[in-house]
Amino acid sequence: MSSQLWLSQLKQHKAIAVVRACDVSLTRQMALAVASGGMQLIEITWNSAGATELIAQLRVELPDCTIGTGTLLNLQQMQEAIAAGAQFLFTPHVDPAMIQAAVNIGIPIIPGALSPTEIVTAWSAGASCVKVFPIEAVGGISYIKSLRGPLGHIPLIPTGGVTLENAKDFLQAGAAAVGLSSQLFPKEFVDTGNWQAIAQKAATLMQKINLDDFS
Repeated sequence: MSSQLWLSQLKQHKAIAVVRACDVSLTRQMALAVASGGMQLIEITWNSAGATELIAQLRVELPDCTIGTGTLLNLQQMQEAIAAGAQFLFTPHVDPAMIQAAVNIGIPIIPGALSPTEIVTAWSAGASCVKVFPIEAVGGISYIKSLRGPLGHIPLIPTGGVTLENAKDFLQAGAAAVGLSSQLFPKEFVDTGNWQAIAQKAATLMQKINLDDFS
């Protein structure tokens, strides 16, 4: 997938479900639940159980979704993720070698950064867009607004503090999209297998961010 197509999907869907679990069957059910709620951008974190097999499986089970991975820490993990069929890549840090390798292959890579220097470094290295993490720790929505002034040309995806209630506010502040994890997957719903409730959370999120579309 080209960076241009990736950015087009971000603009269309606006939200990424970040799925992480220590049991492969749970991770699969969590992904299927948010997909049934209307989310089509799904990240399976690389430190989830059975991530390699699950990415390949979900590519088949959810043909209308774009399945990527995250928490990639080095080139070897990145290469394994691409071999498994990951369609986009998230890292928690800025690694120019990983970014360049993804650019050479033609797969979107979204490094994690926090300061303006890190964000510009990632973008200049060829990142498709930049994950701003952890957003809650540095001011949340106001921080995104502050970044948009000097860095308005760089697509930013805040994570780590985005909720169903504030997701649209982040988008209105200038974020290209938002990433949500625990907010979509309350522990009690996962523990009891209440997948319908998780699907409803996903549906509620998509309804909120697409109501009176502002893009």
